[in-house]
Amino acid sequence: MRTGTGLTEKNLRQLLNEWDPIGVADEVPDEYDCMLAPLLGMLRRGADRAEIAAFLRTELVEHFGLTPSASEPEAVATRLMALKAEDA
Repeated sequence: MRTGTGLTEKNLRQLLNEWDPIGVADEVPDEYDCMLAPLLGMLRRGADRAEIAAFLRTELVEHFGLTPSASEPEAVATRLMALKAEDA
């Protein structure tokens, strides 16, 4: 049985900081922490990639004031789903 090392707050923070949509993760490593709890909850309750991407897109637009490309949230959602799969 696996111990579930994929879906942790630390791993999720690392992934969001690698994505770094506003380019500040080096100076403000907790900038995206506002997305941790919602994303962890969504992933743990079984949200699919489209739902995760929609959440990310909404956060980028409404919280961070960005206009993301259509593929950007989708790509990150795919990475998040892979992280969740490691937790299985």
